[in-house]
Amino acid sequence: MEIKRDLYLNKLVARKHNKLIKVITGIRRCGKSYLLNNLFCRHLQEQGVDEKHIVKLALDSVANEHLHDPLALYNWVTSQMSDSGDYYILLDEIQLVNNFVGVLNGLLQLPNADIYVTGSNSRFLSSDIITEFRGRGDEVRVYPLSFAEFCSVYDGDKASAWRDYYTYGGLPLVLLQQSDEAKESYLKGQLANVYINDIVQRNNVQNLPQLNVLTEIVASNIGSLTNPLKLSHSFKSMANSSISDKTIATYLGYMEDAFLVQKSRRYDVKGKKYLSSPSKYYFVDLGLRNAALNFRQQEEPHLMENAIYVELLRRGFSVDVGIVTRGDSSDQRAAEVDFVANRGSKRYYVQSAYSMPTAEKEEQEKRSLTGIKDFFKRMIVVGDYIKPKRDESGIVTMSVLDFLLDEDSLDF
Repeated sequence: MEIKRDLYLNKLVARKHNKLIKVITGIRRCGKSYLLNNLFCRHLQEQGVDEKHIVKLALDSVANEHLHDPLALYNWVTSQMSDSGDYYILLDEIQLVNNFVGVLNGLLQLPNADIYVTGSNSRFLSSDIITEFRGRGDEVRVYPLSFAEFCSVYDGDKASAWRDYYTYGGLPLVLLQQSDEAKESYLKGQLANVYINDIVQRNNVQNLPQLNVLTEIVASNIGSLTNPLKLSHSFKSMANSSISDKTIATYLGYMEDAFLVQKSRRYDVKGKKYLSSPSKYYFVDLGLRNAALNFRQQEEPHLMENAIYVELLRRGFSVDVGIVTRGDSSDQRAAEVDFVANRGSKRYYVQSAYSMPTAEKEEQEKRSLTGIKDFFKRMIVVGDYIKPKRDESGIVTMSVLDFLLDEDSLDF
């Protein structure tokens, strides 16, 4: 079974020979290595690149441990380049090399080297990775499977696919598990032994039980406005022990650096400024979110909201929580827009509303959108399976399946 990842493959293709180090980042087990070593390598071969001009190395293989020395790796790569033709250097798990930044910057000086790397440590998973290369890095962020990618290899109808997707998420290897029990076991094992363990080892976390409880609390509150102080109160009531808001803020930063969760800040649409705490947190993969809760809390409205958020990120948008003030200066009321999605000169306002069974509920969901006075597009995504429609004020209502499956759904 092969899953096409054309969005990311096309990004790599568009970056060929741009004189920068192409850095593929993303949560572990999301398919970075497969993208580089299989899909991109095959593209190069189909374009007529001689195999001798594709220098590919898996640095996590025991056979290549001797190349973790920076000079040894540099000498090995350059020894593979026997002529003046263009070479594609594909290095997987580059973080295992001491002083990998120096090695890559050295290779970048070669006029015929086009460099692509993946990595899985705190420096490669942090938001400021590009500064490691002093402006010479070009990041391609990879997410777990989108719902469209998931459906492309799913054996069943779209409704069943959606239930499986919001339950078990989009890590590619989940699709190879043959039963629900196997999927749950895989995800719980990955969360504990890979993601949480990585955070502990990278950051020398001394209190694993605290980190586990915090992960569970964040998972149970996806899409809710919160801050470290509020989370510390929740921690005390849930775990019957204390943890400072400063420690929680530090742990949240670790979780963000590992791409396990992502924070969405509040944005004042009218005032055109960011607001201070609270913020919202979402999981990058729904299966890992559910694993943190032992698959107990399956609230589809919250899971749908999380899926919409990650899909907007995958499409290249920066995503904030919108605050819209209504009324005059003496009686101002604030309404919330779930997502303000920005990319270049484009902006979209997206509301996640699982169900609008009555006219009153529909009016309630539209209230924040009708309070926006600019001319950017506005949309409500619902859990009901309806045909897309647009009302007289220009607000589009669309089912979550249509939204997720159509790459151009925002421009309906």
